[in-house]
Amino acid sequence: MSREKGVIVPKIKGFLCITAHSAGLKKRVQNQINLVKSKSFKNNNFKNALILGGSTGYGFATSVVFSFGMKANVISVGFEREPQGNRTASSGYYMVEGLNENAKNEGLNYTFHNLDAFSDESKKFIIDEIKSKFGKLEFLVYSLAAPRRTDPDTKEVYSSVLKPIGKTFTSKTVDIYKEEVKEISLEPATDEEIKNTIKVMGGEDWFRWIKFLKDNDVLAPNFRTVAYSYIGPKLTWDIYNDGTIGKAKEHLTNAVKDIDTLIKDINGKSYISVNKALVTQASAAIPVVPLYLSLLYKYMREEGTHEGCIEQMIRLYSENDLLGACNLDKEGRIRIDNFELDSKIQDKILSVWNTVNSENLLQITDIEGVKKDFINLFGFDVDGVDYSEPTEI
Repeated sequence: MSREKGVIVPKIKGFLCITAHSAGLKKRVQNQINLVKSKSFKNNNFKNALILGGSTGYGFATSVVFSFGMKANVISVGFEREPQGNRTASSGYYMVEGLNENAKNEGLNYTFHNLDAFSDESKKFIIDEIKSKFGKLEFLVYSLAAPRRTDPDTKEVYSSVLKPIGKTFTSKTVDIYKEEVKEISLEPATDEEIKNTIKVMGGEDWFRWIKFLKDNDVLAPNFRTVAYSYIGPKLTWDIYNDGTIGKAKEHLTNAVKDIDTLIKDINGKSYISVNKALVTQASAAIPVVPLYLSLLYKYMREEGTHEGCIEQMIRLYSENDLLGACNLDKEGRIRIDNFELDSKIQDKILSVWNTVNSENLLQITDIEGVKKDFINLFGFDVDGVDYSEPTEI
């Protein structure tokens, strides 16, 4: 069935773009694939992989790496909005579609399922898929990020919040489209909000996935799993690392011990990969972070160390032998945020942080680069795309 076509323009509402450009997004996919195919990887022994949260951001980039870099059989799970009439789909929908088209053209085994990955019904469905397509699973990536989660046992719905803990947080942030620097204050989270955020973004669902897979005997010997996390600089710790999200990430990290115990008998191992800060649909709405990113991008680009999602995932899976030697910190985590946290970069950010305002924003920061990266997420302002041409909705 053919789709409607039209000239698609970005429609910004607050911190969201509610339209997506299929041609622009598929061009982004092709760019990622081309880059991955030019690299070599240390983890080619992993032939059957499951990517949870594989339709956007780091999860999607991982799907590209496993499919086109390692030539693995990939099942990807995400939750995306389909197109309806003249209303575009979500950006992840078109990204996945582009990846699927390229995989088919090259004879690769890539499958995407549009499911709620938190539900037990989805877990059972995917287990059946693994049994019928793979037999055994060798690798699982946990890259889920969602505002809410329904507990499979109690059916209670939990919502996450981004708040400080124990004190009111006041700092400056930027509205990237109004190019306006302003002060913002957030009240501290309640105990209930902290608990709920951990339920959504902590390690409970990661462990539950591994247990389901183990109980159904679909994990291969030497099985590996990686969950993605973020720490960031002290500048953002009050709102992130020491806030509700930080508590959830701490819970995610602590899940490693339980997962390792669960899969010890098959010589399994779990890892946390701490990745760098990037422009995402979520980060654009986090106070402080867009302004921090506008400075981070400026100085990392000057140093030649700036990376997007695909460059980060290429480095993760090309520099770390997950069946052998990994570069771990003292807490046992893989760190690919080292370029971001380089003291030279962070010292430059701190030296100008207090002086940035709406008047000098364009001169001091790379706010234009942040805006471009944000709109690229939805397929707009991608180099090589003619936006005057009608495109499939």
